[in-house]
Parts: sequence; structure tokens; C-alpha cells
Amino acid sequence: MSDLKTKSMVSAALFVCLTAVGAWIRIPFPLVPMTLQVLFVLLSGMCLGPKLGAMSQAAYVLMGLMGLPVFAGASGPHILFSPTFGYLVGFIVASYTAGKFSNKRASFIGFLGSSLAGLLAIYACGTVGLYLNLNFIVGKSVSLVGAVKIGVLPFLLVDGLKAAAATIVAYRVVPQLSRIRVGTGVKKESLKP
Repeated sequence: MSDLKTKSMVSAALFVCLTAVGAWIRIPFPLVPMTLQVLFVLLSGMCLGPKLGAMSQAAYVLMGLMGLPVFAGASGPHILFSPTFGYLVGFIVASYTAGKFSNKRASFIGFLGSSLAGLLAIYACGTVGLYLNLNFIVGKSVSLVGAVKIGVLPFLLVDGLKAAAATIVAYRVVPQLSRIRVGTGVKKESLKP
């Protein structure tokens, strides 16, 4: 295994761990707890790139589905039928989205746009998952607007702050990561997933 692949795997594993730790720092809310996971999900895409970032989040979700205690609530395959499963799927999509957008724009505004696009991906997947769960599994009739009121609106301010924090960290860290990668003799273009 090449040195670059080893560093990539270690970096992805680091974001799996950070996302798990972010899940344990939580404020209980009805149906969907508030955690620090969003911060690390967005950073995984912006720091690792779209493919490796999404892979780190897919590994995180897979670990939780296997029963490892990495989610904010219970872990295990039964999470597939939980109101929060759409948000977990959203983590994978968000990391990819944030990474894809940040690859093209290395400015502060570019990272902010990447963070907001990733946050939107989490909300889109989470709202659809919440809507489907409540209507077809729980048996509670809820409109899509109702699902947004439950699963998005209470979190907008705090998630906006997490997106801002991810933007600031990425703006400072990603250029340093690029310099380190270029310093290893690997062309910057070859690092794009």
C-alpha cells in the first residue's frame, strides 16, 4: 500500500472517530437529537474530498448498523426503521456534496457555500426519511411541511453555527493540507478524487 493511500485511510478513519465522538455530545430533542456530528460530516468532505469524505461517513453509518455504539441514539440494524435514518444517509451525501463544492472554490465564501450545500443535503435526506418513517412505519399522518417543522426548523440556528464553524476550520486547514500533500512530491491534481 502506498504512503498516500495509507494517509488517506488514516484520515478517513479519523473522521469516522470524530463523527462518532460528535454523536456522543448531544442535546435531546423530540425524535432527532442535536449533536456535533454535522460539524465533522461537513469537515470530512471539505478536508478529504468528496469520495474519501463520503466513504468515511459510509463507514461510520455501516459501523452503527453493525451495532457499534457510534450513533447519537441506539445502534444496530433496526435503525433502518428509525425516524433519524434519513439523516444518517444524509451524512454520506453531505460529505460528498461539501467536498465536491469545496474542490472548486478555495475561498472563504466557497467553503461557506460548501458547508451550506452539505447542510441542505442532510436536511433533504433527513426530511424525506422522517416523512416516510412517520407516515409508513409509525402510522402518524404528517405532511412534508410538517416533517420540515419537526426535523429542520428547530435545528436551523445551531446547525448554521456548526456550518459556520466548519467553514472557518476548513478555510484554515484545507490550504495547509494541500501544501502538505504537494510537499510529499504528489501533484495536487492527482489528489482530487
